[in-house]
Amino acid sequence: MSGQDETLVEILGYQFQDPSILMEALTHASASGEKVSARNNERLEFLGDRVLGLVVADILFERYPDESEGGLAKRHAALVSGKTLALVGRDINIGSYISFSDSEKNAGGAENNKLLANAMEAVIGALYLDGHIAPCRNFIEKHWSARIDEMQQAPVDSKSALQEWAQGRALPVPRYEMVGRSGPDHDPVFEISVTIKGYDPVTAKGTSRRKAEKSAAEKMLAVLKA
Repeated sequence: MSGQDETLVEILGYQFQDPSILMEALTHASASGEKVSARNNERLEFLGDRVLGLVVADILFERYPDESEGGLAKRHAALVSGKTLALVGRDINIGSYISFSDSEKNAGGAENNKLLANAMEAVIGALYLDGHIAPCRNFIEKHWSARIDEMQQAPVDSKSALQEWAQGRALPVPRYEMVGRSGPDHDPVFEISVTIKGYDPVTAKGTSRRKAEKSAAEKMLAVLKA
């Protein structure tokens, strides 16, 4: 492993028995070229996403013994979101350790929030694959605890907030409509329009319909507040 990788091992607080697993977690699909057998971090993203969800759920369950299921779910959604993952990724400078193709690197891959979030999931997946749950929990507790503590109340997601705004003014619930979809099947981009009676519709994009709806709701709330 390079000195840079050694630095990341120190940040992760875990010495890998099989360093190739960490290397795989730090290999973006663009760097694996066109070789079908080449390894990249997409499978580890899948694993890390589930591990992160479980560990955060366990931490929240212990830390908030009196909170309802709904409140725990709202906290959980915020803490495992791509936004939070990207913030943690920036905290540990994960972008500097990822292997990209030259074109992806020149396009700003090391600063792309989605790619940073994906890499963080892959790294957590690598920790689990090599060392099981203990190093994952140690790492997540270290880098998520402050964010958990700062969340004094369960956050209200943008769709719920927009619906509450409308209902508080005796308006019909917001209407969401998919107005476009682009990109390949493995990496789609959805465009969603949200409409509230008496206001112009607002559109937003996301990598899933749910994310696009939340983004559209956030934009509509910003318009309403303005």
